[in-house]
Amino acid sequence: MFGNKEKIEKEFTKYKDKALEFINQKQETNELMKQATTKVKEKKNSLGDAFGKIELLIELIKAYSKGDYRNISKSTMATVIGAILYFVSPIDMIPDFIVGLGIVDDAAVIGYAIKKISGELDEFEKWKEEKSRSNLEGLDVGAGQSKSPLD
Repeated sequence: MFGNKEKIEKEFTKYKDKALEFINQKQETNELMKQATTKVKEKKNSLGDAFGKIELLIELIKAYSKGDYRNISKSTMATVIGAILYFVSPIDMIPDFIVGLGIVDDAAVIGYAIKKISGELDEFEKWKEEKSRSNLEGLDVGAGQSKSPLD
């Protein structure tokens, strides 16, 4: 079932179409990110490798929503938001309440989305790393004391 690219693509397309409504709706996007973050925390152990990828997608949406990162097409943002919409939806190919299996389809859709946008996602990761380096270089480091970016 999950190796069937056509089924995954068909299911994902429903959410990608809805995602277009979110692109410039900051309040709705923020609510979606809260839901996604909560679900990621709840399902962290069962997500495996998809965990880091979902976190990256959430970071991309947040950066885009804040206006910090706009070097990405609207189509890619629709793909990213669509994947997150699918992830937070309790009703999808395998409902989330089915213990042990409910997350499998979510991981398949996230993987599908990542594969579609890998080039632009790589660019976002590079931007994020560069921004992190710039922030670290800009910290005021006093007499033997280092500041954490979380301070």
